[in-house]
Amino acid sequence: MIGLSYRPWAAERLLAGRLTAALARPAAQQPVWPDPEQASIVAARLHHAPPIVAPDETARLHDRLASVARGEAFLLQGGDCAETFADNTEPHLRANLRVLQEMAAVLARAAGMPVVTIARMAGQYAKPRSLPVDTLGLPVYRGDIVNGPEATPAARTPDPQRMLLAHANAASAMDRVRELCADRDASEVYVSHEMLLLDYERTGLWVDAGGQEPRLSSGLAHFLWIGDRTRQLDGAHVAFAELLSNPIGLKIGPGVTPEQAVEYVRRLDPHGTPGRLTLVSRMGHHLVRDLLPPIVAKVNASGHEVVWQCDPMHGNTRTSGIGYKTRHFEHVVDELAGFFEVHRWLGTHPGGIHVEMTGEDVTECLGGARAIAEADLPARYRTACDPRLNADQSVELAHVVAELLR
Repeated sequence: MIGLSYRPWAAERLLAGRLTAALARPAAQQPVWPDPEQASIVAARLHHAPPIVAPDETARLHDRLASVARGEAFLLQGGDCAETFADNTEPHLRANLRVLQEMAAVLARAAGMPVVTIARMAGQYAKPRSLPVDTLGLPVYRGDIVNGPEATPAARTPDPQRMLLAHANAASAMDRVRELCADRDASEVYVSHEMLLLDYERTGLWVDAGGQEPRLSSGLAHFLWIGDRTRQLDGAHVAFAELLSNPIGLKIGPGVTPEQAVEYVRRLDPHGTPGRLTLVSRMGHHLVRDLLPPIVAKVNASGHEVVWQCDPMHGNTRTSGIGYKTRHFEHVVDELAGFFEVHRWLGTHPGGIHVEMTGEDVTECLGGARAIAEADLPARYRTACDPRLNADQSVELAHVVAELLR
């Protein structure tokens, strides 16, 4: 039996070889480091950094997600679109956790079952982008782990040293999460981020020999997901995720066919382990009722017990008349309603929701009880990337979902 190691090259030769092969595949949405040697030096330093999450915590999450897959629990996942180093403060973390826990309480009362809470927190520093450059011709902002948001060549140049800052900020955020949950005598909150920047993700691995086959376990987050822009079946992100023992999420957008969905399930859940894989639909409110049913039916027929989760945010993003990227609360609600309708038609469990939200009083998404209008968007539009539901909208959404659960 191989002892635990934070260095993937200390794994069995088989795993080391598979990791090398996975990372050699085409990888979408990766920055071009001006100095690749410096990036390698930073990665080597991170190999020796302490883990951010503990294996026993990740194992507990896996067990709880198995309950969600069996229809015995509900999954709430939410937080900032993109965390920033500047906002890694106790007030910001406390506000986000407070709203998440309030949402969880609303959902638990309605569902009559436990709610598993996963925060987009302590590591959500990388973002995929539609274009490599912005309207000024500068490299696009890819999250604080890669470059800065300021519209200058110096800020936008990818800097591998930022990976060290990201790890330090994630570790301090995780410490605060544990403290805040203990202070509130609250149930455990797990942390997650998009598995995007592979130069960073490969640094936090060790051998996990406790399962049906030896795998690599990430100490960077309890839960990692693959985004819709990096889900290529022949790409590095899916191959990397195949090696992990952590619970994995996969975003599925309108371009995913039922046959592809089954192939993802076969690849990412080879042993049919309940809760191992969460499929996160993000179809848009106008497409979910048409596109999701054949996918759910095909995957359900395969016999795999996956978690079905709805991301009602990304498929409903649009640009307002005054140039702000936004989402309308009514569209978010409609996609969730469609998601629940599909699962009721098919007799499957609508397992959870995944939302971009904040505990702060921002004006980034339209509508809701306060009827935020386009003219209100500039007042407190603070997101580092995509628009988030504010505290009031988030709790309002939880009450909407509560009615759907009843």
